[in-house]
Amino acid sequence: MRLTGGFWGRRQTVNGAATVAHSRTWMDRLGWTTNFREPSPKTRGREFSDSEVYKLTEALCWESARPGGEDHRDELAELTALIGGAQAADGYLHTAYGRAGQPPRYGDLSFGHDLYCAGHLIQAAVAAARTGTAAGLLEIGVRAADHICATFADEGFCGHPEVETALVELYRVTGERRYLEQAAAFVNRRGHRTLPEHEFGWEYFQDAVPVRSGTVFGGHVVRALYLAAGAVDVAVETGDDELLEAVARQFDRTLARRTHLTGGMGSRHLDESFGEDFVLPPDRAYSETCAGVATVQLAHRLLLATGDLRYGDIVDRVLHNVIATSIGDDGRSFFYAQTLHQRTPAEMPSGRERKRFSGGGRAPWFEVSCCLNNMARLIASLGTYFASEDSGGVQLHQFAPMRVEAGGMVLDVHTDYPDGGTVRVTVVEAPPVPRTITLRVPAWASGADGVHRKVFEGGEQIRLDLPMRPRWTFPDPRADALRGCAAVEVGPLVMCAESIDLEDDVRLDEIQVDTSVAPEIGAVKGRRTTPFDESWPYQSHRTTTEGTDPVVVPLLPYHRWARRGPSTMRIWLPTTN
Repeated sequence: MRLTGGFWGRRQTVNGAATVAHSRTWMDRLGWTTNFREPSPKTRGREFSDSEVYKLTEALCWESARPGGEDHRDELAELTALIGGAQAADGYLHTAYGRAGQPPRYGDLSFGHDLYCAGHLIQAAVAAARTGTAAGLLEIGVRAADHICATFADEGFCGHPEVETALVELYRVTGERRYLEQAAAFVNRRGHRTLPEHEFGWEYFQDAVPVRSGTVFGGHVVRALYLAAGAVDVAVETGDDELLEAVARQFDRTLARRTHLTGGMGSRHLDESFGEDFVLPPDRAYSETCAGVATVQLAHRLLLATGDLRYGDIVDRVLHNVIATSIGDDGRSFFYAQTLHQRTPAEMPSGRERKRFSGGGRAPWFEVSCCLNNMARLIASLGTYFASEDSGGVQLHQFAPMRVEAGGMVLDVHTDYPDGGTVRVTVVEAPPVPRTITLRVPAWASGADGVHRKVFEGGEQIRLDLPMRPRWTFPDPRADALRGCAAVEVGPLVMCAESIDLEDDVRLDEIQVDTSVAPEIGAVKGRRTTPFDESWPYQSHRTTTEGTDPVVVPLLPYHRWARRGPSTMRIWLPTTN
C-alpha cells in the first residue's frame, strides 16, 4: 500500500524529510546517541532514553522502504553499528546499566525499563527485517531476545509493558516459538502484585489484576495499552479466545467510559493514568500522544483479530484528532499531553528542551520525548494500517489517496478525506473471479453500503459518499465536567473554538452556544454572557447575566489549533439551554 498524497501523504513526506532528522539532531545534542559510543557511570538522558534511539531507527527503516520515501540507509548502517557496538556478549543491551560504575542489570524491574528498551530494540529489528533495511539489526534483536528468554524463563517482568508485543512480532518474523512463549509468560505473570508496592499502586505497573480478570483499563495509560496490544498478539498466535475476549471487553468499556471525545486517553496528570469512569475534565485532559499511538496499535489489532470494523472508527478518530493535532506543521514540534480546553494563552515553543509535559504550545523537545519518535514510526508505517486482505478480497479501513495491491487486485483510491466525504475506488487490475471490496462505513455515516462483491473489471469504479454535515455531540450525563456543554464534529474531525478567531472584545469563557440551531461548516450560533467579579466566587444569586447579543462562534478542526500564535481554546462549549 502506498499513500499518494492527501492529508496523510503530506504528513508522511514531512515526517521523512524533517521529523526524523529533527529527532536525531536532538539525540546527538543531548548525548543520547553518545551513550552507545562512550560508556559512562552516569548516562545522558533518562533511564529509557535508549528506547528513543530504537524508535527513531524503526521509523528510518519504514521510511527508507516506503515508495517515494527518503532514503536513510546510510544513517541506518551507522545506527546499527552504534547499537551493535554497545551490546554485551550475552545479548544484554542497555547503556544505563551493567557497566563499570553503573547500577546492576535488572536491578529495578519496576522503573529500570531494561525490558521496555529491549522491546523497542526488537521492534526496530523486526522493522528492518520486514523492510529489507538496516542489515545486521535483526541479528542484534535476536541476541537480545535470546538473552531475555534465558534470563526470564521462570519469573519476572518489566514495570513498563512493551516487550510482549516485540517478542510476538519477532516470532512472526523468525518462526522461533520460544519468543511467543516468553511473551505469553510475561502477560500471564502480571496482576499478582509481585512488583514492589508504589505510591500510585500496583495498577500503575499493570500488576494489580491479571489480564484475563480485568473489567476496564486503569493505571498508567500507555502501559495499559501496550500490554493490551501484546496480549492480543499472544491471543491471536496461540488461539487463546479467552484472552482475546478479555482484552476486547476491557477496551470496549474503556472506550465507553474513560475516553475523551478526541479518542485521547488519560485524565490524571500525576501518574499519567486513566481516571475513574466518566472522570473526563477537558481542561485537565492528559491525553498523552504516546497513548494515541498505542490506541491505534491496539484498535487495529482488535479489528484484524475480530473482524469488527468499528475498531477502525477508533483508529480514524485518534489519527485525525490526536496524532494529527500533536505534530507541528513543519514536523519539528509536538504536544506531549493534549488538553481539550486551554484556559490561558498557550506559550509558544522555544529552542530549549522543555521539562514540563503539559500546557503550552508544541515544543521542539521534551526531557522525555517519547511521543515524537513514537509518532515518527507510526506515520512512517501508516501503510500497514489502512488496508488488509483475506482469501475473499480487500478491506479498506482508512481513507486516503493511495494505491493498494492486495487480494489479487490493484486499486487506486481518490479522496480528499477527512475534509470531504467522497471516496472513489478505481479497479486497476482484478482476477476473473468474484472478489469482495469492503470499505469501512463509520458509525456517524450509518446507512451507506460499504461491501461490494462481484467479478470486477479494470477501470470499474466504486463510490462511497460519506455525509460530512456538522453535527452536535452531547456528553454522557455522568461526565460531570462536561454537563451543560456540547461539541461539534464533522465527519471524523472534532471541532474547536480558538480565541484568535473571536472578535477582540469577546472571550471564550463568555460564550454559550444554541444547540437548537444546527451547526454550520466552520461556525455555530450563540450568545455572549457577562460575568460579574465578586469578592467570593460563590453567591446566593447568579453571577452571570444571560446576554441577549447574538454571536457567531467560528470553529476549526481541533488538529489545527495552536498554529497561529498564543491562544485559548475549547472543544466543549457551554449551551444556552
